[in-house]
Amino acid sequence: MSHHWGYGKDNGPAHWHENFPVANGERQSPIDIQKKSTKYDASLKSLSISYDPSTAKTILNNGHSFNVEFDDSADKCVLKGGPVDGIYRLRQFHIHWGSCEGQGSEHAVDGVRYDAELHLVHWNTKYGSFEEAVKHPDGLAVVGVFWKVGNACSGIQKVVDALDSIKHKGKQAAFTNFDPTGVLPASRDYWTYLGSLTTPPLLECVIWIVLKEPVTVSKEQIDKLRCLCFSDENEPQCCMMDNWRPCQPLKSREVRASFQ
Repeated sequence: MSHHWGYGKDNGPAHWHENFPVANGERQSPIDIQKKSTKYDASLKSLSISYDPSTAKTILNNGHSFNVEFDDSADKCVLKGGPVDGIYRLRQFHIHWGSCEGQGSEHAVDGVRYDAELHLVHWNTKYGSFEEAVKHPDGLAVVGVFWKVGNACSGIQKVVDALDSIKHKGKQAAFTNFDPTGVLPASRDYWTYLGSLTTPPLLECVIWIVLKEPVTVSKEQIDKLRCLCFSDENEPQCCMMDNWRPCQPLKSREVRASFQ
């Protein structure tokens, strides 16, 4: 059933629980990060992120967003420190965005959404594979980066330029020699909490690391995302936008901050 989910009124987030009951689970993502109730945790380590541009492989339109995929067969693109133990390898990154400014990010901060949100998905190497890692509560570590419209971001331009070649669902293209460090903000201050994938199967396997400082991108860069299609070439064209899940209840979880 998983290929039937989407972001439309008949198959969007309000319906996901029908096929994926965990949608109503105890640690679902995204959430609205309320600053006043986040807790500064002095024990949180600083993030250690090191990426090797030679591991970039492909860019793919999967009909929900697009993935930039990396070779994760060795410890070449890794996340360590922060709230995680051990080594987490980068598998892919993707973006969620809106149809207009002021919406598009999945996480919100004090009820305010950004214009887009980039997710860098890493898996815990102690589990041996991505497929095994997602079965465990600490299987994935996802770094969320907010985007807001302003000046262009040179670090993302190569991705934006590649989108024409993957306009429709199912299209992919080679995408090599790319350094994801260029899509990160200067500050590594972050919030962290235990959550889930924000798309089906919504598995509750993610340690979220949401960076506080947004990255600025140009209107032209974000407009280019909206030129992608949810549909394949043989279907009526349906522009890809508003591919974000609304905030989920925090329930009994706490959000910790690496900064005061």
